[in-house]
Amino acid sequence: MQEAAGSPKPAWVEIVKQYTVPDHRKSIWQLVNSLVPFFAVWVLMYYSLQYNYLITLALAVLAGLFLMRIFIIQHDCGHNSFFKSTKWNNWVGTFLGVLTLTPYYAWRSAHARHHANSGDLDFRGIGDVDTITVEEYKALPFWGKVRYRFYRHPLILFVIGPSIMFIILHRIPKGLSWKDKQDRNSVLFTNLMLALVFVVVGSLIGYVNLLKMWLPMMVFVSSIGVYLFYVQHQFEDTYWRWHEEWDYAEAALRGSSFFKLPRVLQWFSGNIGFHHLHHLSPKIPNYNLERAHYENPSFQQVKTITLLSSFKSIFLHLWDEQTHKLISWGEYARRFRNQPSAS
Repeated sequence: MQEAAGSPKPAWVEIVKQYTVPDHRKSIWQLVNSLVPFFAVWVLMYYSLQYNYLITLALAVLAGLFLMRIFIIQHDCGHNSFFKSTKWNNWVGTFLGVLTLTPYYAWRSAHARHHANSGDLDFRGIGDVDTITVEEYKALPFWGKVRYRFYRHPLILFVIGPSIMFIILHRIPKGLSWKDKQDRNSVLFTNLMLALVFVVVGSLIGYVNLLKMWLPMMVFVSSIGVYLFYVQHQFEDTYWRWHEEWDYAEAALRGSSFFKLPRVLQWFSGNIGFHHLHHLSPKIPNYNLERAHYENPSFQQVKTITLLSSFKSIFLHLWDEQTHKLISWGEYARRFRNQPSAS
């Protein structure tokens, strides 16, 4: 909820402010230690094709991890937090968007709406994983229920869907009106650059070789990226409220988790596991999130999930307004299947 005019700012506003100043040395070093290894792994992938394709696939996983880190840098640029200069954030973000197959300006607009409305039941469906309430599900016709169950199936949600989204749907300016000129142009520009890269690189190393290297990398990184985003919002006691009860800080600290990852995965994911702090203040560069978390005990009283415990989230599908929890299909069947819809 917005603060009333003239009311004092919440204490957290001043606390996070000290972490929102970008450090250009750290930003440039992140670009170097992400992009240089990424392209080096691509060279190794090409030469590995002469020996054993299993080596190529293993290297594709490594390249995908570096690409995930590159996406986090693009993500910071979209929040205008990676550099002090908006111009540099936009230029770097646009370039990285070609590597990640993500039109920078179009994605930035959708993602901003996700941050503005995360956890708000009245404003779902933009930049989010579709989630409906028990009552909404009960009110669906048969084929509506089938569609929702199909969409929430792990194979669709974490493998097929992400690949389709990044490889195909990001190529289409769907849902953008002609008023969204910058967003539409970012889709067209990204597509043009991708076509140019594909033609140039394909003509140098062979189009079949290019696909054998690029496709497994994209399937892997899109799946991991969507899973990472999913589990940080879709845990059992997450936060969802109708707009009249919704609160921004509550949604950030209770609707976003602290995903405590092994150090190597924390590095590759650009500290995005400190997701509660990122939602509280998207202006914090990724390299300041860990420090902000551990220097402030008040930010540590949030939902903590681990790699192992995160798998439980895969089986949660409906928001139960009675218990304020996400529930599984099994729990729905036990409690609600034979109940009529309240509507």
